[in-house]
Amino acid sequence: MWFKNLKLYRLAPNASLTAADLEAALEPLAFQPGGSQDSQVSGWLPPREDSGLAYAQHGQILLRLQTEKKLLPATVVNQASRARALQMEEQQGYKPGRKQMKEIKEQMTMELLPRAFVIAHDTRVWIDTVNRWVAIDAAATARSDEVLGLLAKTLTPFPIVPLHVEMSPGAAMTLWLSEDEAPAGFTIDQDTELRSTGESRATVRYVRQTVELDEVRRHVQAGKQCTRLAMTWNDRVSFVLTENLDIKRVAPLDVLKEHQDAQAANEAEQFEADFALMAGELARMLDDLVAALGGERSNTQ
Repeated sequence: MWFKNLKLYRLAPNASLTAADLEAALEPLAFQPGGSQDSQVSGWLPPREDSGLAYAQHGQILLRLQTEKKLLPATVVNQASRARALQMEEQQGYKPGRKQMKEIKEQMTMELLPRAFVIAHDTRVWIDTVNRWVAIDAAATARSDEVLGLLAKTLTPFPIVPLHVEMSPGAAMTLWLSEDEAPAGFTIDQDTELRSTGESRATVRYVRQTVELDEVRRHVQAGKQCTRLAMTWNDRVSFVLTENLDIKRVAPLDVLKEHQDAQAANEAEQFEADFALMAGELARMLDDLVAALGGERSNTQ
């Protein structure tokens, strides 16, 4: 249930979004398996088997986008195209030209697609209508952009806006490290990355290793800034903050795992309890993180 990564956004100040609204909006883009000639298909699926497309409880909404992509490497297409071109050369007595080779590749792609391997991945979206958070469980920007693009096709006006904070995460993390003082409610863990702001982009990484204060200050004086920092919030959730305000490697700690592992009457109740726990903890953590970064800046600025 716990999101591994958080691409963070906000619900627009005037946006009013309900699970019923989302259910109706997402229905036209519900997932449908692709045809033999479809290289990639995406669509919405129920986050839980017996739920609608928008699973909701107490103002918290969970969505699930499924994408299926066929794996057809260019090397396979090229190899098959060369073989087909040799056959045509034997038949017509001369090598296929550039235009004909393009047509051969297109034809081979159409013939090979139905036999290509299919990989599927899910991307989940958490919408907190109470605290107005929107988080996408995606490590890559391309995947979160895919989610936002599909939502934009059905939600008018589009209710999701970027999150802006007063202090850049890079500057804040560099300050916390160089002063050896984490913001209130947080502790600094052992994974750290510092990168030069100059053209060299020289990078120093510390993995499972505490960084000495004098060493950090030397790197900062040399023009480096912290770009990734492992942290823990209130001994409850660990994560890595990046310079782009992405949150990676999110993990509940033992105190929450004990709660999460508590026996529920059935699978549905366990799902509900897990989602409520995650949404509640992450909402509080994000509020504290934004405060540590100087507060939220208006999107109109």
